[in-house]
Amino acid sequence: MRLSVLDQTPVPQGGTAAEALQETVKLAQLAERLGYTRFWVAEHHNMPSLAHSSPEVFLSHIAARTDSIRVGSGGVMLPHYSAYKVAENFRLLEALYPGRIDLGLGRAPGGMPIVTRAMQEGRIGGIDRYPQQIDDLMHYLNLARRAEHRFPGLQALPEVEGAPEIWLLGSSGDSAMLAAERGLSFAFAQFINGAGGESAVRYFRERFEPSAQGTAPKSMVAIFAVCADTDEEAERLAASIDYQFVMLEQGRLTDGVVPPEQALAYAYSPVERMRLRENRKRMVVGSPAAVRERLLAMSEAYGTDEIMIATIMYDYEAKRRSYELLADAFELNARA
Repeated sequence: MRLSVLDQTPVPQGGTAAEALQETVKLAQLAERLGYTRFWVAEHHNMPSLAHSSPEVFLSHIAARTDSIRVGSGGVMLPHYSAYKVAENFRLLEALYPGRIDLGLGRAPGGMPIVTRAMQEGRIGGIDRYPQQIDDLMHYLNLARRAEHRFPGLQALPEVEGAPEIWLLGSSGDSAMLAAERGLSFAFAQFINGAGGESAVRYFRERFEPSAQGTAPKSMVAIFAVCADTDEEAERLAASIDYQFVMLEQGRLTDGVVPPEQALAYAYSPVERMRLRENRKRMVVGSPAAVRERLLAMSEAYGTDEIMIATIMYDYEAKRRSYELLADAFELNARA
């Protein structure tokens, strides 16, 4: 069983984005020492509780401060951008950190509708170009050369031997279908959608077409996890993310991750409590033994040997402890 990390760089209430960014770097260094497989950073826009919006910039900084762990985007929201420019960015990253770069791609806007309007201002709208953008990206990275491409002879430089590993990220079957058809790796975001993941990954495995990137289907599942020494302490820590979810669903952006005590004091309405229970399908909360049992069951259900963990907590030291406990529970190969 392999474990990886997706860090969204949450900003605790009363903290600063600069502090949160430094904590993400320290977390990446810890993940490398503990034996985690890869460390990804996300793209979110106009969300004060999350510190950054440019994974391609931040992952370069993280790669420079680690030695061997794979680093990547979880993910670049491709519809906002030129596939050619994304290919150039990630070719450069691959040249700087060969064999360590993952290019995770998403279709979601990464923010509210106003974000999409601002990101795509001046573009012709109403057309889903995402499948074509994936084809273009593979072409520019020499993973699927197309002699008939509309920009013949155009190269994404620098020219290097390797290429970043492309992962299509999704919370439904659509991305699973695209990944299977193009022979790319697929990651299901259970931390976004608590239902339908097993069938999406099964479809991906059954329909996978080998490509220049891989001859066999490669998949993983990403989920929120809160691990502590006891179930009771994990539940206390998870109160913060329970609260964040409920507020976000109502369009009420907070100025940071709230302390557990504040979250526990909030008077949830019956509807909010229903949403809280539903959101727990996107999370694993408990002691090391309890979390290990749940993750192993997920691994079997999904038919994958890699799970990516996202953790949002108010207290950074508790977050570090959560990843340490998971590494111990799964006996990851820690570096000396």
